[in-house]
Amino acid sequence: MAVVFSRATQALTEDHGRGSRWGILVAVALLGAWGAWCCLARLAVYAVTDTARLEVARAVHPLETPVDGRVGATHLALGREVQDGEVLVELEAEPQRLQREEEHTRLAALTRQLEALRAEVGTTVQALTEAQQAARVALDEARAQLQEALARAQFATEEATRSTRLHARGLLAELDLLRVQAEAQRRQAAANSLQLAIDRLQREQQMRQSDRKAQLERLKREITQLEGQRTTVTATLERLAHEMERRHVRAPVAGRLGEVATLQIGTFVKAGDKLGAVVPAGSLTAVAEFLPAVALGRVRAGQPARLRLDSFPWTQYGSLATTVSSVASEVRDGRVRVELTVASEPQARLLPLQHGLRGTVEVEVEQATPATLVLRAAGQLLTTPRAWLASQDSNTREP
Repeated sequence: MAVVFSRATQALTEDHGRGSRWGILVAVALLGAWGAWCCLARLAVYAVTDTARLEVARAVHPLETPVDGRVGATHLALGREVQDGEVLVELEAEPQRLQREEEHTRLAALTRQLEALRAEVGTTVQALTEAQQAARVALDEARAQLQEALARAQFATEEATRSTRLHARGLLAELDLLRVQAEAQRRQAAANSLQLAIDRLQREQQMRQSDRKAQLERLKREITQLEGQRTTVTATLERLAHEMERRHVRAPVAGRLGEVATLQIGTFVKAGDKLGAVVPAGSLTAVAEFLPAVALGRVRAGQPARLRLDSFPWTQYGSLATTVSSVASEVRDGRVRVELTVASEPQARLLPLQHGLRGTVEVEVEQATPATLVLRAAGQLLTTPRAWLASQDSNTREP
């Protein structure tokens, strides 16, 4: 029996040695494969955020009322297509309308007064011109008569001089001499009278011209005052038109009403109240907001990404392929804005994509080996407790 047991023990010892060697070889092979995979394999590293939404490439334009007032009419309807400049909400503007009518009446009255004054100015100018022409003719005629009278007076004076010499020689009677001298005096008096008449005519003409010019100046001053009043009324009308236009909320662009407020006729709204938003037509783009530690220096333009929409489960509808188009360089509200271009793939055409859909974005930021990822995770685990302890220590030191 001892011989039988010894042989069995020897056989078991030999089989155990061969099994151990094969197990060691398999374990070494697995460890080698795992080590090679850790050091040589390349895994995609993603930056993920659940704060993402689809937006049109052009900015959404909000509808805001610029002034306080009560709603007089509204044409807001969710999803309605609107044209650029179309009136969507009208605020009551009865005081402005009544004042505008009053100013229009004043403007019409001022216009008629200006037309009458301009017509009077034209008549006065024409009368002044005709009077100047008539005075010029009368003066020319009076000067001609004066020249004739002067010539006759000079002839009479010379005749009286000759008659005086003849009387001195005794060749002419004294009575004839007196008659000739009287005629010479009469001729000279007539010439002097014509000269005085010419002077009086010139003064009268100057006075009439001065009166007409003064009248013209008065009319021009009245026209200037009326034109100033008309300019003021015109400016008032423009101001009223601007105020009334501000009470018309118009569509800033053509598009679709993506948001509207519930308004009733007579509802009072304040300046700056949001009444809705117009979503312009255009291609869709994805906008994501990442934490600064995740995005800055890691997310760059041109990197591939995937967008999973919350409204459409990705297990059924899949995800949309996108590409990073731009990354903000400043942090706003604790987030970094990243814009992505949505690829026009068949999956995107099957989904009813529209402005406002929310989802999750995964951006492939790098390719790293598993060993690198393990070391990176270990480093984060080692530094996190230190940072936490440092914060706790600083908190305990505060007074």
